[in-house]
Order: sequence, then C-alpha cells, then structure tokens
Amino acid sequence: MTGDCITFTTDDGGQVDFRVIEQTVIGGNSYLLVTAESGEDAGCFLILKENTEETDAGMASFETVEDEQELRAVAGVFNELLDDVDLEV
Repeated sequence: MTGDCITFTTDDGGQVDFRVIEQTVIGGNSYLLVTAESGEDAGCFLILKENTEETDAGMASFETVEDEQELRAVAGVFNELLDDVDLEV
C-alpha cells in the first residue's frame, strides 16, 4: 500500500487527500502513516488508527491517534520500518 493516495471524508463532509507512506498492524490494530497532498497541512505527517467499530458499507474508518503514549510507540515502529524518515512527536 506504500505510496497510494486515498481520500478521506471529514466529519463535516469535506474531503482531504492523503498519500499513504506506510501501514502496519500492532496488537491487532491497523495504523497508517499519511501525509496531506495539498492545503495548509501539506507535508505534515499524521498517524491514523482504524476504527473497527465504525465501518460504513465495507469502508474503513480511521481517526488520528491522540493518546501520546500510543502515538510515540507507533511512531517508533514507523521509524523502524522506514529508513529515510525520522518522525518526531
């Protein structure tokens, strides 16, 4: 999935395009490392976690990781997976 572009629909109905840098599964949870393709957040990294409780007609639902301990742990895994990226949380 590395390098794929995906479009997310925000809670207010807007759409944001992200490029998937990497994905991983930790403890049964799926995570994506993404960067915005355009707009004011272009180039910024986000770590998203799949929300398995909210699926819509086979479409996955993701939310940003906000727990700082979880965010640091997942960022560490992505740093290990990617040689040329140094994620700072």
